[in-house]
Amino acid sequence: GVAGCCAKTTTAPLDRVKILLQAHNHHYKHLGVFSTLCAVPRKEGYLGLYKGNGAMMIRIFPYGAIQFMAFDQYKKVIKKHLGISGHVHRLMAGSMAGITAVICTYPLDMVRVRLAFQVKGEHKYMGIIHAFKMIYTKEGGFSGFYRGLMPTVVGMAPYAGFSFFTFGTLKSIGLAQAPNLLGRPSLDNPDVLVLKTHVNLLCGGIAGAIAQTISYPLDVTRRRMQLGAVLPDSEKCLTMVQTLKYVYRQHGIRRGLYRGLSLNYIRCIPSQAVAFTTYELMKQFLHLN
Repeated sequence: GVAGCCAKTTTAPLDRVKILLQAHNHHYKHLGVFSTLCAVPRKEGYLGLYKGNGAMMIRIFPYGAIQFMAFDQYKKVIKKHLGISGHVHRLMAGSMAGITAVICTYPLDMVRVRLAFQVKGEHKYMGIIHAFKMIYTKEGGFSGFYRGLMPTVVGMAPYAGFSFFTFGTLKSIGLAQAPNLLGRPSLDNPDVLVLKTHVNLLCGGIAGAIAQTISYPLDVTRRRMQLGAVLPDSEKCLTMVQTLKYVYRQHGIRRGLYRGLSLNYIRCIPSQAVAFTTYELMKQFLHLN
């Protein structure tokens, strides 16, 4: 949970800009990544860069906790009952952990996106609780909170899978091939070798970059579906396939399905680096090695 919160707070301003660009908010749709980063504080103040971050923290603590815990549990189950070990079980366990965490915390993500998409002076939702009430009453009860779940699950499987897989593989290869150069004894158990902090950050960053490239078009689809009634073209984005086709036809690959990817690298690489590094440090701090 702490690992998730540290990671997301580090990159919250980039998250807000990404949502504004992905869904072509009419105040900022003519701008690029860096010009939007400059325009948001001018229009909405510096706290505007953190809009929706309260809802994000409420969501990300259980999300991070469930994901990391589920990864360890799934890894044991896959190894014990399916007899699959090595690098493949990391990929499978990571995918399953990501899906589990997403399903458990999806309504909070929905509310966070709605809050982050609002621009000062045009508020439809007054806060987290108000957004929950409005979505529940106006968008079909509980099913309204799960709009866009399918592309999220489909996108999360490769994202979480390749993220855990890449980090775990780089860590095991690094400690096996160059233990003295890349590793050090764990603070809570000198018999266990862990990566040095800067190496941890590098491995986490590489893991985030690879995972993000593979799953990004589905992230764009998810955001469009989550914003739903807020967007003027919502009736054309009701299903995952519909949304993918619509974004591709209207905006193409680079300006549609991969719009905001450069920002996502800037956002995701430090986010994953901080997440994995904080997780490894917390394990030592809580004597879990």
